[in-house]
Amino acid sequence: MTESPLNPVTPTNPVGLLVVDKPEGPTSMDICRVVKACLRRGGAPKSVKVGHGGTLDPLATGVVVVLIGRAATRLCDEVMAGEKRYIAEVDLSCRSSTDDREGEKTEISVIRAPELAEVTAACAPFVGTIEQVPPAHSAIWVDGQRAYKLARAGAKPEMKARPVEIHAIEILEYVYPRLVLDVRCGKGTYIRSLARDVGMALGVGGMLAGLRRTAVGAFSIEDAVPLNDVPSPLLQEHLRPLPGAGAESSEN
Repeated sequence: MTESPLNPVTPTNPVGLLVVDKPEGPTSMDICRVVKACLRRGGAPKSVKVGHGGTLDPLATGVVVVLIGRAATRLCDEVMAGEKRYIAEVDLSCRSSTDDREGEKTEISVIRAPELAEVTAACAPFVGTIEQVPPAHSAIWVDGQRAYKLARAGAKPEMKARPVEIHAIEILEYVYPRLVLDVRCGKGTYIRSLARDVGMALGVGGMLAGLRRTAVGAFSIEDAVPLNDVPSPLLQEHLRPLPGAGAESSEN
């Protein structure tokens, strides 16, 4: 019997990767739920495994690598370990309780706006292996609780510095107070913290006003499908094969 292109036969255990361009608003897990629903409409079972290779904050946009099937979700640590690349918009005119535009803002007045050469010099020490203090509103565990939960409850969690790797920082645009950076970094780097710390180094404000992730390891924004364009139903033919895998379309 010949398959109709309108009614393709789908595997019951799909496996592969889907690179999604996340819009502002949903969480990374929201993206996974959308993908899982599309898979189920394509014939996948309720038990189909769907995860992601690195969280992206709701206010951020860009690359989320969705892992589909048990074999794919086992690659989570491998995908997360890849280099990340971000386009970060920094507002040097204010600071924020969350180090981004979601928190309570404090305007910072300056006598003189920093020159481009000063901004370049301030960014330079943050390239390499540095000690970075995560934002209080982050998912870091502090005394058995998530830091953001303590912060939202009015507590001031003690955030300890930890080593992170920043491979490169390039200034794309600068007209005070707007600074746009292209940042390449390793796992665990908080771009919100970088925005805060660059501002502190300049003696001005420093708040992340916008963030777009343009790459996770070998997966770039050019590979990504906008969330609204994810096929529904999502079939095996729409998935990328696992790194190093053949063209298998289902798991045994």
